[in-house]
Amino acid sequence: MNHHSEPQSQTQATKPGNDDAVDSKHQVENSSKEEMSRKPIIDIDWNHAARGGQVGGGGGESAYEPANPPVASGPAPKPSSKIDSVKVVLGKWGKKAADTSKKTQTLAGNFWQHLKTSPSFADAAVGRIAQGTKVLAEGGYENIFKQNFELLADEKLLKTYACYLSTSSGPIMGVLYLSTAKLAFCSDNPLSYKVGEQTEYSYYKVSIPRHQLKSVNPSTSTTNPSEKFIQLISVDNHEFWFLAFVHYESAVKSLQAALLHHPPM
Repeated sequence: MNHHSEPQSQTQATKPGNDDAVDSKHQVENSSKEEMSRKPIIDIDWNHAARGGQVGGGGGESAYEPANPPVASGPAPKPSSKIDSVKVVLGKWGKKAADTSKKTQTLAGNFWQHLKTSPSFADAAVGRIAQGTKVLAEGGYENIFKQNFELLADEKLLKTYACYLSTSSGPIMGVLYLSTAKLAFCSDNPLSYKVGEQTEYSYYKVSIPRHQLKSVNPSTSTTNPSEKFIQLISVDNHEFWFLAFVHYESAVKSLQAALLHHPPM
C-alpha cells in the first residue's frame, strides 16, 4: 500500500461558517435533480433538520521450475487412523481460530481509532450507539439513505461504512454510502451554524456519482500506522479524505471495485 500525504486529524468541533452556509444553500436551491445525478456535490441541507432531532508490488511469474515436475496431482492421502483425523481437524480449527483472532484484533483496533478521532471519545461512543438505535428505528440504512439523498429510479444501496470525513474545521463523524449510482456521505448528527443571532442545524452531505469518480487511494499515516485514510478524487479533481473506518479493508475493496466497474467518463 502506497503512502500518501494525509490530512492532519483535528480535534476541534466542526461548525460550518456563515459564508459556507450561504454558498451551500445557494447551490442546493439552484441545482436540479439532473445535475445532482451528474456532478459531485457538497450539500449542506439546511431544511433537513426541521424534520426532527438528532438523529504489492507487481511481480511477474517466477522463473524457477522444479527439476522433476509432477505429471498430475492425486488426491490427498487419507488419514491412517482416528488420531490422524483428529490432528487434521485440530489443524484446520487452529488456522481458523488464528484468522478469526487476527480479524477481531484488526476490527478492535479500527474501532478504537474510530472513537479516538472524535474530539470527545465519550461522545463518539455514545453517538455510535445512538446511530445504531436510529438505524433500527428507521428500518435500516437503506431507508435513511433514501431520506437524505436523491435517488435514481433503479438505484440500490450496496454498502455502508461508519467513518469520518476530513474537513478544514475538523473530522465529521458519519456514514459513507455506496450505491449502484453514487458514493455519498452524511453526518450522523446535524451541525450547528449561525444565521445572524440564531443558531441553525443541518446535516453535512457529500455526493459523488460513480461515473464521476476518478481514483480511490488508500493510504496510512507515515507517523502512526494505525491512522488509515481513503482519498477519493472526482473527474473534476475534487478531493475527499475519509478516515477512521471501522471496516477499513472492506471499504477499500468495495470502493476500488466500484471504480473498476464504473470507469470515469
